[in-house]
Amino acid sequence: MDLKQVIVDIPDFPQPGILFRDITPITEDPHAFAFTLDELASRIAAIPVDRVAAIESRGFVFGGPLALRLDRGLVLVRKAGKLPRATRAERYDLEYGTATLEIHRDSIAAGQRVLVIDDLLATGGTAAAVGRLVRQCGAAVSAYLFVVELDGLAGRRQLQDAPVFSLVHYA
Repeated sequence: MDLKQVIVDIPDFPQPGILFRDITPITEDPHAFAFTLDELASRIAAIPVDRVAAIESRGFVFGGPLALRLDRGLVLVRKAGKLPRATRAERYDLEYGTATLEIHRDSIAAGQRVLVIDDLLATGGTAAAVGRLVRQCGAAVSAYLFVVELDGLAGRRQLQDAPVFSLVHYA
């Protein structure tokens, strides 16, 4: 299956000049969704994983089912103030300002190998921040995994600590 035929390009969203890659048609089609999960799992089949860290919010869509397939725990990486227990936080830069991501303090143990997953790799800032959160826990990122990668934004250059896998590439 060619996922580029399923993903829909939306010009000028969320603002003029942006070409948005809409992955929701993947989740709306059970065959495309299953294919995507199979492909994600195949990319990391040889990678040791103890935990799956999924980035809010579209990363949850793929991270949850993948964690079940791997028989591993799912760690939710959320925006600041969304998690109820004690957290670890990592602040990172955005194009216009900063943001903070958090995980529960007890979600990742020292020595664990963590797969970081999200729907899209653009500039890499968000995934890099999650990598730093994983290392704060004394754990290691085993791999970064994405459905879509925007190659022209060179986000993988920020992710030098582990292999990076993406199913679909756009120049």
